[in-house]
Amino acid sequence: MIITDIKIRKFFNEGPMKAVVSVTFDGALAVHDIKVINAKDKFFIVMPSRKNPDGTYRDIVHPINAEFRAELEGAVIKAYFEGLENAEFEEPQGV
Repeated sequence: MIITDIKIRKFFNEGPMKAVVSVTFDGALAVHDIKVINAKDKFFIVMPSRKNPDGTYRDIVHPINAEFRAELEGAVIKAYFEGLENAEFEEPQGV
């Protein structure tokens, strides 16, 4: 599976969430609402999730293996830093 496009949808200046991203795979499948998080001086991504009736969260979509997760995370974080130059920041609103 090849990452063919990464779009930073929103940048945030305050709080640990730094961006909301959409990623396109093979020019045929888009995954929205991937979050870029900065916590304890480390950047990582959080996949889109849904709240369960018991209050816990479950990923809607996620990488199956560590190798692809590392590839996806690296590409998204690289795109985030590249996009910072022209970023318009917003305050997080319960995303």
